[in-house]
Amino acid sequence: MSETPGWSSPDQPQNQPQQPGQQPPPGPQYGYNAPPPPGAQPTIKPGVIPLRPLAVGEIVDGAITTMRRYPKLIIGAAAIVAAITQIVGLLAQLPFLDDLTAVATLDPNTVTQEQAIDQLTSTLAGIFTGAFLSILLLLIGTVFLSGFITVIVGHAVLGKPVTFQQAWEEFKPRLLPLLGATLLSGLVITVGLILCVVPGVWLWVLFALVTPALVLERCGVTAAFGRSKKLVDGAWWRTFGILLLTVVIGWVISWIISLPFGLLGAATTGFSADPTAALSIGSLILSTIGAIIASTITLPFSSAVTVLVYVDRRMRSEGMDIELQRAAGHGGL
Repeated sequence: MSETPGWSSPDQPQNQPQQPGQQPPPGPQYGYNAPPPPGAQPTIKPGVIPLRPLAVGEIVDGAITTMRRYPKLIIGAAAIVAAITQIVGLLAQLPFLDDLTAVATLDPNTVTQEQAIDQLTSTLAGIFTGAFLSILLLLIGTVFLSGFITVIVGHAVLGKPVTFQQAWEEFKPRLLPLLGATLLSGLVITVGLILCVVPGVWLWVLFALVTPALVLERCGVTAAFGRSKKLVDGAWWRTFGILLLTVVIGWVISWIISLPFGLLGAATTGFSADPTAALSIGSLILSTIGAIIASTITLPFSSAVTVLVYVDRRMRSEGMDIELQRAAGHGGL
């Protein structure tokens, strides 16, 4: 099984170890705290990003370029995952639609308070069960998609072609560890949010790079958490800013895409002010279609940005751009 070269951590054996006394590539040497001034050295760009510390715009552009260069792999996989998770989620909620409508239209003059509470409790229990199954399926789908896209971005950075079969073979051994790492990080972040919002946000940023570390470095779950923490340390605010920008961009895209479907759904009910009108099957189907299209774009975009943030942090803190240049065939530069 082939693997994307150049991603092992400094504590792991390198694919092409540097010999004693070997000098770095000739030319002016710059630190890893900021990209070099324009024109200061040749830009090596075998793939979607230049192999040097990245500006924020280059990270966003690299994510979009990756989606454009590998549309069948990325958009295709995202569409399948989004369709399965959204449709199954809709089907899980449909059996309780009539019950929820009945509860919303209860006449207090014809039922007792105890009957209303019993009916509401039964309906909410069913809805929460369906929602739990939907969230669980969405989690599994998102984990698969994020890991799969991580492999593709790893090849895209080096300008290497990759097929679905090749990406799947590289990612397959990482699927279960990544699922465990995602559940663990979700639990930790949730606890932090419950205790106070600030610790939850801090932990979310601190462990944001667990997925690319686990998939690309092929390390264990514990090691992946340690790698994410080490890479984010000293750059928490910059990482937070990029991730927040990604969330905002994703929200705007989702809103723009979902708005027409929401309007169509409202039109099917005659723009009724009745809150139960939003529970009609037609409105829910239109909302699901909008969610599928939006997720097909936003999920791979956010995953690709996360991987490129990981690459940027390694180039800044570990000088990985030199290793990547060698892996891309520019070792003589």
